[in-house]
Amino acid sequence: MTKTSKKKATIYDLSVLSGSSPSTVSAVLNGTWQKRRIKESTAALIRDLAETHQYTANRQARGLRSSRSGLIGLLLPVHDNRYFSSMAQTFEAHVRSKGQCPIVVSASRDPEEERKTAETLISYSIDELFICGATDPDGVHEVCETVGLKHINIDLPGTKVPSVISDNYEGGRMLTEAIIRRFPADQPLRPDELYLFGGRDDHASRERIRGFRAVKRELLGEDPDGCIQPTGYAPNNARLAFEAFYEKHGKLPRGVFINSSINFEGLLRFMAGHPHENFADLTVGCYDYDPFASFLPFPVIMIRQDVEGMITKAFEVIEEGRPQPRIHLISPELVQPRTALTGPLDALKDFG
Repeated sequence: MTKTSKKKATIYDLSVLSGSSPSTVSAVLNGTWQKRRIKESTAALIRDLAETHQYTANRQARGLRSSRSGLIGLLLPVHDNRYFSSMAQTFEAHVRSKGQCPIVVSASRDPEEERKTAETLISYSIDELFICGATDPDGVHEVCETVGLKHINIDLPGTKVPSVISDNYEGGRMLTEAIIRRFPADQPLRPDELYLFGGRDDHASRERIRGFRAVKRELLGEDPDGCIQPTGYAPNNARLAFEAFYEKHGKLPRGVFINSSINFEGLLRFMAGHPHENFADLTVGCYDYDPFASFLPFPVIMIRQDVEGMITKAFEVIEEGRPQPRIHLISPELVQPRTALTGPLDALKDFG
């Protein structure tokens, strides 16, 4: 690229040329680099490159924290999940109702990608960032803090800024109790017949497991350690866990608590390879809601997290002057089998 090139440089071009991150380039160009303790030599290099390559600030790359771009960001773990897609749909509706423009991106549960994505969003001068289900929310906080970007955690909590999450402990209790009470008094569920599959070592999984174990002790009298089968969230890992259990015992547990709808997909992949008669007495509880799962041949009790409640509360908290880094709990809803609830998609307009 030369000074006579028709195409002018972008923040990303200057990032590559200078060897600095997009957020560092943005801070230099908008004059906040000293607050971020960026070296003067680095700032001088970036300014020289900007002049040489005809950089011109625009609405998306201006990076001025003192002005408002009207862009509000939502960082998701994944898109291909009804819970997170509902989160995105609800978030977008709230942002548009305020006359602003939503930007929704995912980082695939990768801590490094989460931070890089946050830096990219900052380079587009977003006004606020909603951090949903991040593997390392405090790492994303550090990126936002350096440029003074308002941000808040949703779904999984951090320790530096407020977090709005489901009451996973209470949801875990509700779902476990519903599974147990589904079985008739003349054929009650034994403690070793109720297992939990899925999840990882994150706050949501830990709280759901804590609720699961508390109710098992209260209603069944025991809670064997082997009944917890953490698999992570990948569907194939859950499928392999069900295959291993089936190979060892020749059947599945009579009661199964599944930690997310992503793990539930793993159960369905497993079941596709076996005769459906093998699961005639199976009762499943899933910590996530999908209306299609509710109408499977076996009973599926589900927890629907209150996405509308979480998004509404998050917008309220982020507008506070200096909110304390506390956790705000939003109660989820127990959904019985054969139930189809309304959701964000009902707001779609039909122009047929």
